[in-house]
Amino acid sequence: MHEHDSMKDDNKGRLEHIRERVETQFQSFVRMESSGGIVLLACAVIALIWANSPWGDSYYLLWKTKLGVKFGTLEMTHPLYHWINDGLMALFFFLVGLEIKREVLVGELNTVRRAMLPVFAAVGGMLLPALIYAVVNRGTEFTDGWGIPMATDIAFALAIMAMLGSRVPLALKVFLTAVAIVDDLGAVLVIAFFYSGNLAGNMLLAAAGCLALAYIFNRAGVRSPLPYAVVGICTWYFVHESGIHATIAGVLVALTIPASSVLRVPDFIIRCRRLLTKLEEDTPHDSHHGNDWVVGLEKACSQVEPPLQRIEHALQPWIAYLVMPLFALANAGVVLGADALSHAGHSVAIGIGGGLLLGKLVGVSAFTWLAVNLGVAELPEQVGWGQIIGVAMLCGVGFTMSLFIANLAFADAELLATAKLGILGASLIAGFVGYFLLARTASPQSGTAETA
Repeated sequence: MHEHDSMKDDNKGRLEHIRERVETQFQSFVRMESSGGIVLLACAVIALIWANSPWGDSYYLLWKTKLGVKFGTLEMTHPLYHWINDGLMALFFFLVGLEIKREVLVGELNTVRRAMLPVFAAVGGMLLPALIYAVVNRGTEFTDGWGIPMATDIAFALAIMAMLGSRVPLALKVFLTAVAIVDDLGAVLVIAFFYSGNLAGNMLLAAAGCLALAYIFNRAGVRSPLPYAVVGICTWYFVHESGIHATIAGVLVALTIPASSVLRVPDFIIRCRRLLTKLEEDTPHDSHHGNDWVVGLEKACSQVEPPLQRIEHALQPWIAYLVMPLFALANAGVVLGADALSHAGHSVAIGIGGGLLLGKLVGVSAFTWLAVNLGVAELPEQVGWGQIIGVAMLCGVGFTMSLFIANLAFADAELLATAKLGILGASLIAGFVGYFLLARTASPQSGTAETA
């Protein structure tokens, strides 16, 4: 009987350890995304100021600078903005793929019951904005932009929510993150199926072969990032040449990254205890052996952390503080001249603005309500409907992914500028309104959110 109780206590302790570890990792992720959102905003402001300054011409000339890469007989030459939007952003999409896989395996999407609420919310937040844009631009030549208002910028949204600090419950941050990740998955599928060009079958086959090789690495127990990096670069090249947008390669490669560790936690603890004992015994007599035990500890630490988690942690700072700010700097520059108001009245800007503001607000809120009332999901603890409406409004901050899709939808510079104006204006309004809605539903005295 005592043995049975002991086993139950061990299992309970192990589950509690896993829960605390997941919460710690999530909080670290939120901090990274929040601070990255501030850098992203700063770069967007710099781009706007630069594009409207007396040196505005240099802004556009810089991003049109041609850069080439040559490897044997293989040569690729593209403008700088292309290398950022198709090259560096593939790393952003790779991180998105890792986040999606993590959420499905151990996060908010790892069971049908837990996944239903963010999935319903995200689907509503994608369908209604696309529908509003399509209705506003029905019968025009601008219908290709329907995918622009579907996206949510997780970095900006979490940065705005972080301004409220502990007044916002962790469960609400988790909900927003899960919605944004499902949203990102939807955007990836939209880009793959609706914003890709004519397909080259031989390149697609080559890309599929690379992905198959990465999967074989996974099944064979390869845990070093280097083979996956080499295969990933090759996959990116073949996808780039195939007609599918190159950034999709990032998501596909991410799905092949191993999510299991070489060393189980109990074995890790045993090995560390043994190495620490050796270190304690040998260091006073032989510093050389002491170094060996330290190296052994480092190796054990690397083996207990799954490659997916290790790569995600290593990439997050680079994506948050380099890739996304560079993307904002290269894409957020819009000339706000005397004709800016006429651009704001264009059906493209109205469709995007209506989609991001009204579409996201109604779509996310209504589909969340539908999921709860159908009995397929329930609201998280300490989260009320007022906060759901605030989160729905924050989902209207489209920025990164919306700008990305706008670049794919419109080749005409004037149309693209109009789309950017709609994205920036709507995202700014959604951010302010979402913040104040959430601020009203939080209790400043206790830090506990209102649930009524």
